Amino acid sequence: MKREQSELDLFISYLKNERQYSAKTIKAYQTDLLEAELFWQENGGFPGFKKIESRDIEVYLQSLTEKNFSSSSQMRKISSLRSFYRFLKKRKIIKINPTQTIVLHKKAKLLPQFFYQSEIEKVITSLQNGSSLLEKRNLALFELFYTTGMRVSEVSNLKISQIDFDLNSILVHGKGNKDRYVVFDQKTKSALKTYLNEVRNTLIKGDNNNYVFLNSRGGKLTTRGIQYIMQTVFNKAGISGKVHPHELRHSFATAMLNNGSDLRTVQELLGHENLSSTQIYTHVTMAHIQSEYEKFFPKNLEKDDQTK
Repeated sequence: MKREQSELDLFISYLKNERQYSAKTIKAYQTDLLEAELFWQENGGFPGFKKIESRDIEVYLQSLTEKNFSSSSQMRKISSLRSFYRFLKKRKIIKINPTQTIVLHKKAKLLPQFFYQSEIEKVITSLQNGSSLLEKRNLALFELFYTTGMRVSEVSNLKISQIDFDLNSILVHGKGNKDRYVVFDQKTKSALKTYLNEVRNTLIKGDNNNYVFLNSRGGKLTTRGIQYIMQTVFNKAGISGKVHPHELRHSFATAMLNNGSDLRTVQELLGHENLSSTQIYTHVTMAHIQSEYEKFFPKNLEKDDQTK
């Protein structure tokens, strides 16, 4: 029985047979699309190219900025995604092209999207008011996410043996087998303790495992499972639209810098190899400062009064 061709297979065939592109050009398109797929797999799960939304693409492009990709590299990657999704739209494989609202001017970079502290508090409060086992798990999950800046894959793979409750710290096994320590506050410690003592043993079914966060069937909570839970919990708490686990990492870094942390500390906590990867968050905080300045500086207020 012949295997049904995937969207990527169809696109590569189109480039080769209809557009008659060179092997080198086709390889470049394929590499760009597979890199995007890998990012989504590692950061919330990959539901298939047909289900990717604009928000997913924005978060992927923000990750390229975080990794200090050049503007030209980012432009090339969004160009590959645009060509791919125009092809899928033209062939009526998808109804809406998720790249059509993405704007990336030459020499411009998408700044990381993050949640304001008030939005995080809405989510945490909604979970604190719940009493079910899964709400207690989710409270521990999102408290930990926000207070440590861990990647979604790191949270999914977190084991009990990595947590030190005496020092309120976690030994994180990061990308490229690089370990680092992150710390958490007392609220997170309390939520984690409650989950581990009251919930986790109830969720376990069959063979025991050492993973911290379990799904309702007793297995390890996957990155895609976390993405689904986050979407459901945040929307229920009043945070509308598509949300993404990577945005919690951005929120942690932005909150640290907004509250006076130095770049080196944030770099170490995020596990960035180069300081330049962390510097993108200074642009986010400066943009916020500029916005607040324009709203509240007295001279600007006088200008507003004169126009009334």
